[in-house]
Amino acid sequence: MMALDEKDTPFQCHEVESALKESEERFRQMAEMTGEWLWEQDPLGFYIYSSNAVNQILGFSQDQVIGKHYAEFLTPQDKVEQKSYAFSHLPFYGLTNHYRHKDGHPVFTESTGLPITDEAGNLLKWRGVDRDITARKHIQDALIESEKRTRLIIESSLSAIVIMDSYGLINDWNHQAEIMFGWSRTEAINQRLEDLIMPLRYRNAHRQGLQQFLSSGSSPFLNRLLEQIGMCKDGSEFPIELSVSPLKLGNAYIFSAFIHDITTRKATEQKIIQAEINLAINQSEIKIAQRIQASLSPSASIKSEHFEVTGYCLPADQIGGDYFDYFFRNEEHLDMVIADVSGHSIGPALFMVEARSALRSQLNRLSSPAEILMELNSFLFEDLDKADYFITLFYFQYDIKNQQLSFANAGHPPPLLLSPFHTECRQLDAEGMILGVRKHIVFEEKTTVLSKGDLLLLYTDGLTEAENPEGEFFGLERVSELFVQYAQYSPEKIIEALVGQLKQFCQSESFNDDITLMIFKRN
Repeated sequence: MMALDEKDTPFQCHEVESALKESEERFRQMAEMTGEWLWEQDPLGFYIYSSNAVNQILGFSQDQVIGKHYAEFLTPQDKVEQKSYAFSHLPFYGLTNHYRHKDGHPVFTESTGLPITDEAGNLLKWRGVDRDITARKHIQDALIESEKRTRLIIESSLSAIVIMDSYGLINDWNHQAEIMFGWSRTEAINQRLEDLIMPLRYRNAHRQGLQQFLSSGSSPFLNRLLEQIGMCKDGSEFPIELSVSPLKLGNAYIFSAFIHDITTRKATEQKIIQAEINLAINQSEIKIAQRIQASLSPSASIKSEHFEVTGYCLPADQIGGDYFDYFFRNEEHLDMVIADVSGHSIGPALFMVEARSALRSQLNRLSSPAEILMELNSFLFEDLDKADYFITLFYFQYDIKNQQLSFANAGHPPPLLLSPFHTECRQLDAEGMILGVRKHIVFEEKTTVLSKGDLLLLYTDGLTEAENPEGEFFGLERVSELFVQYAQYSPEKIIEALVGQLKQFCQSESFNDDITLMIFKRN
């Protein structure tokens, strides 16, 4: 309050007091009009005055507030936090109070208070004003919560998220971007985007594209999924997939980029492409090998008044490692051969081609079966040894005039010989090691005379070692029994019956190993 001079008359003092009261009244009226709550508290914090705005803010009347301690209207948390103000004589500004409305809902106010003291500095009272900021606080809290959720989404994203302004400067840079490009968020913010993640050769095009969009409002590269090349902090490059979306804020734009590292995907795609190329090459090679292999086998059976011979091959794969052949060495001799290269597919098939070429080259030489096997082993040894393959082979020469059969064996399953009216087969065998084990091998050669109606069955081990679902072998005994059972049929029908019984036994149309049969019958 204004100090009065001792010389002032009572009338003058009254005028001063009236002016002061009138000034305070005008201030309070203006405060009431603005909806602000004016209050006064004694030194202990009890309200001695309250404007009508308290009813609008807290729902209490003036009478319900005056005489009450200010802490009665605060939440428990604010009571604790504001103890320091109760014992302080210092003014406070913009203090946020958390009240409870009369109906129980929370109310936030922004409070300013001034201590009123006498000339000696003694606290006479507090005078202050509270402004209701509940709506603003809710908006601020919602905005903060929204920003937290947005930040959480950005930081937990599996994509690198980069936000750039109209000047090409980075405004935001999430954790995945740190991992992907090697720059920390602190290092990236306010840096030019193209300088951090683009190889030098693409930067000028980026700047031109940005200017084109800002001047025209359109760009063929925005809001699309594009594949580009990114650059790490160390300068290394890698393929990325990104989409960029513009957002207009006022008169300016921001650009949000979502970026994926597609190094793994690109490598996988390249492997798939290479695999498709390899497959196409392999399929082409297989077709060529199939045609070559088909051309090597006899195109038809040989039937004459003296004998009949035919063969059949069922490869386990598209190309087999089995081989059979029969041909006239001259007018008086028929040569027959059956062989099996270890394994199946292209490798063994190629060795069969080589073996056939070597055998056919002996046509003009008067070689016996044992001599042919010796020369064939010597010819193929180095190739077989390097490739880790071996060959089993049985070779026959039939003297048509004398009905004499000469044969030699290189570790192949012995053929079966069945005479008419016999109920058992006998095996034809001769001592000899498989081809490709040793370079110099001596083969035993034997002979036998064939009678009218004699049947000879040559086969590879794929026939006897085929298994049914229970793991039981088809077996030599079953082959012999079936051979006897169907002996009265033609060679083609016997083979057809054997193969049919084999498929029925194994409950399958395909097998793990090549299966080859050849039947010779003397008429």
